[in-house]
Amino acid sequence: MDKRQAIGSWLSGPRAAAEDMGIDFGYRGERLGLPQYGPGSVARFGRRLGGVAIDWVGCQVIAYGLITGGNLAATGNWTLGLFVLVSLLTVGTVGFTPGKRIVGLRVLAEDGGRLGFGRVVLRTLLLALLVPALVWDRDGRGLHDRLSRAVQVRI
Repeated sequence: MDKRQAIGSWLSGPRAAAEDMGIDFGYRGERLGLPQYGPGSVARFGRRLGGVAIDWVGCQVIAYGLITGGNLAATGNWTLGLFVLVSLLTVGTVGFTPGKRIVGLRVLAEDGGRLGFGRVVLRTLLLALLVPALVWDRDGRGLHDRLSRAVQVRI
């Protein structure tokens, strides 16, 4: 066997090389007992990013127009504070933020129930740090979701 085939090319990445050698990773969410497609399936990155962007822009508009009175320098910190507050209140009560609802997502516990308040706080604080949200597992969940034992699913 050629060593290049075992390693995989820099274009295909290590997952493609492993799949070429016969390793089956399954689909995203299979290990969690979720369907592959449709409602209840693991949310894709684009939808999750869209939901966060909608929430962030909404919080930024509120901070700029209502709280800081147009002071652009102070808007950033207020935006982050509002984002954390909105996430805590909405995910903790109804399971989604306004942005997640618009793009059709919901945050659930791995067992399918609602997240407890402590897990919502952990998830939100890790999300506010940004870096944990950029580290994913093979199910497509960010580190903030994995550590809080949460999953974002389509509704």
